[in-house]
Amino acid sequence: MIPLHLEKRVSLQANITEIEEGWRLGLEANENRSYRLAQLDNYGRLSRGAFSYKPPIRIRLKARASQNNLPGTCGFGLWNDPFGFSLGFGATARRLPVMPNAAWFFFASQENYLAFHNELPGNGAMASVYRSPHIPALFIAINLPLLPLLAWAPGARWLRHRIGQFIRQDAKSLTSDQTGWHDYEINWQKHSVIFSVDGKDVLETKVSPLPPLGLVIWIDNQYAAWPPDGRMRYGTLPTPADSWVEIKKLRLN
Repeated sequence: MIPLHLEKRVSLQANITEIEEGWRLGLEANENRSYRLAQLDNYGRLSRGAFSYKPPIRIRLKARASQNNLPGTCGFGLWNDPFGFSLGFGATARRLPVMPNAAWFFFASQENYLAFHNELPGNGAMASVYRSPHIPALFIAINLPLLPLLAWAPGARWLRHRIGQFIRQDAKSLTSDQTGWHDYEINWQKHSVIFSVDGKDVLETKVSPLPPLGLVIWIDNQYAAWPPDGRMRYGTLPTPADSWVEIKKLRLN
């Protein structure tokens, strides 16, 4: 069993409370669109090279949500925190953005579209994995002048296609009712990842993220979409009712 040293990151109108053998991460009901986040992670003060996990590793937990199709996103698993800079909710290391590496269960409302490959699901409940080369953050920063292409639909489609050539991705939609308790498992090996729900494999893929990665569990009211038409959209959503995800019996070995 691998020891857990999780830190809480909570914005205004969000909360994390302890439940038996776990936590409830919640967003308060509010019609305004201020960004709200409740997150547990174990990498906030670390450089990416010091993140904790490399394969082989297995993550097991039980989870349920207050409703299906929560506004925004939520999930749990492993990633390299590619966006880097702190959003201001708790002390985190300041890192330049890099390309994503992740293996997680991801739940995204319909406003999202987070696939770079058109045959893969872009929102909903899914098991998802990203593998990207370790391109230096400075190289990515140098290419930031390409971002104005996003305002021109043909340019945005071209840029999305180019990024998809660098980012390998696999994903599978889930059909289970998220309001009931389910057993989730991620088995990360050097050359594969197997995702299981309630003891049944839902995705077995040869796309394996590059280590090291950190553990993250979160819920927020944010959305981001870069669909095949190239029209990038992002922002925050109201939460008409209290929204939460509960996690318990989290084990890593």
